[in-house]
Amino acid sequence: MELHENKTTPEQAVLIAVDTGDYDCEISVEELEELAKTAGADVIGIVTQKKERPDPATFLGSGRLEELADFCKQNEADLVIADSELSPAQLRNIEKATDVRVIDRTTLILDIFAARARSGEGKLQVELAQLRYALPRLVGQGTKLSRLGAGIGTRGPGETKLETDRRHIRRRIKALEGELEALSLRRSRARARREKDGVETVVIVGYTNAGKSTLMNTLTEAGVLVQDQLFATLDPTSRALTLPDGRSVMLIDTVGFIRRLPHHLVEAFKSTLEEAACAKVILNVCDAADPECAEHLRITNELLDELGCAGKPVIPVFNKCDLPDAVLFHSEPDAVLISALDGRGLDALLEAIARALPPTRARAKFLIPYTDGAAAAALRRDGVISAEEYRADGLWLDLVADVALIDRYQAYCV
Repeated sequence: MELHENKTTPEQAVLIAVDTGDYDCEISVEELEELAKTAGADVIGIVTQKKERPDPATFLGSGRLEELADFCKQNEADLVIADSELSPAQLRNIEKATDVRVIDRTTLILDIFAARARSGEGKLQVELAQLRYALPRLVGQGTKLSRLGAGIGTRGPGETKLETDRRHIRRRIKALEGELEALSLRRSRARARREKDGVETVVIVGYTNAGKSTLMNTLTEAGVLVQDQLFATLDPTSRALTLPDGRSVMLIDTVGFIRRLPHHLVEAFKSTLEEAACAKVILNVCDAADPECAEHLRITNELLDELGCAGKPVIPVFNKCDLPDAVLFHSEPDAVLISALDGRGLDALLEAIARALPPTRARAKFLIPYTDGAAAAALRRDGVISAEEYRADGLWLDLVADVALIDRYQAYCV
């Protein structure tokens, strides 16, 4: 008996884009190429065209579409990826002209998210986004969905397969929304419990592949997956972090953002992204070695505003400052330069977090009589002692502690 190894060859993809001048097409296509590689495709060609607006029927102009068809045929392409959302008619017409499967930017991102989701909530969010995006595009799948159905007890007389699929998707969307609503309620209860217990949260946000998970691992030993890929982390991770002033906060790692993030994803992941809206401090992490780092900061800030985070303390964090191409001079006055990989600048980052948090702690000096050992034990246990002396009239302590703890023993405060 002979054993043969099954080898899967990556799909050969061709990228297409229309440069309308609304955004930097070259940078967007470079990002699309990274997304395609993350999904496991080999990019063998890029076709772009300058137009005032995409052709409503074929996306590209007729001449450029013919060039695309010839290129796909000569190079045996398996996939065409558009850098914009395509209408059902555009999908159908490009597939007809090239005889190659066609997807758009949103479908590609959803595919990557589907591969990255690990938790039950993450999988539900991805499925919801996929179904919401697919529902209006079912007609673009051609005649295979327009035949009459004949299922017993499942369809009305004369109902088409297309109508049946739409009805099924709407039912599934409603069910997913119900499940996510229950999970969102549970998450909000957990946030309320943390707030009641006085646990403050710090959220790491930023552009995808900026090093957020590496920073999380370095600060808390969380063991989050770290890869040099877009959207390597999808599910949020929470870990306790102790600050230099002794305060303990909850540090939360979130999904990365990207230029022109599809609306369906923002809606589906709203319950996860609410962590940023409810955080006391937000760390906006960007890749200092990326020439577009300033643009990445701007995009993330815009998305944070959409999520209702306006007015919250945001600390710009320039990561990867150990790399030779890092931008060490920038226009962000409160920014912190770090290297999450080798730990450079992390002490300054922790100090910046402590300064940005609401002042719930204070410094105080106490003189506690030796007869009240319980007070001394509580202050030692819950405060950060900088100095202590055994004096004739009692134990003298210089410490930083919660305001509530200081108020409890105000009688001994000197």
